[in-house]
Amino acid sequence: MSASTFVGIDLAWSTGWTGLAVVDASGRLLASGRARSDAEIAAWVQGLPGPVEVVAVDAPLVVPNESGQRPAERLVGRAFGAFGASAHTANRGTFGGREARAMTLARRFGWGVDPATTPGPGRTVCLEVYPHPALVGLFALPYRLDYKKGGTARRLPGFRTLVELLESVPELCAAATDGWAVLRGELADPRPGVVARWEDEVDAVLCAHLAWLWGHRPGSLVVYGTARDGYIVAPPRPTHQAVRPAP
Repeated sequence: MSASTFVGIDLAWSTGWTGLAVVDASGRLLASGRARSDAEIAAWVQGLPGPVEVVAVDAPLVVPNESGQRPAERLVGRAFGAFGASAHTANRGTFGGREARAMTLARRFGWGVDPATTPGPGRTVCLEVYPHPALVGLFALPYRLDYKKGGTARRLPGFRTLVELLESVPELCAAATDGWAVLRGELADPRPGVVARWEDEVDAVLCAHLAWLWGHRPGSLVVYGTARDGYIVAPPRPTHQAVRPAP
């Protein structure tokens, strides 16, 4: 049997591009890309080179509450709010009363969604993650990276920092992949829309690394919330000082 893989999915909540990435058992980035429909995501997953052990998805997963915030979002806000990395609110109303898209995908593949699940042969665990607190915790950032909102000029500095941080992760070997070389080439001579084009895919690479950390480095990530009420997996509460950037 092929060695296990670890998958990251930066899932669009409803419509738009979804980022996809996979690393091998050593944590090395194997491939990344984008998809739009659930069918395209499924085709990509089914074409992976080995069985999936852990999936880390950047999207609400367990969402039982009809309105308001989940306890997980409040807990992440307490731990990372000073760093500008609170979580978005998710409830059933967010999805028009329907099941969260991430949960629908998990059911489609038979992935377990309880973080207490021990991955193994024929047993994949799918976890909800969130890039902003993950970056703050993993890299001791003084504040969240600003690469999500605004035009290219505003987003580009933070996005370049994100790319450099991922290149600094020794297990990923991100810079050695063909796709990363294309990304670097476009960042060397950026045109309008370059961040929007790559953001989901790069976030998925981070998510794949989080999936690998969950499987290989216990304690580097913790669970905020519960499998019953909804949860987010992120690094432990930071012990370093938050520093809000000057306007």
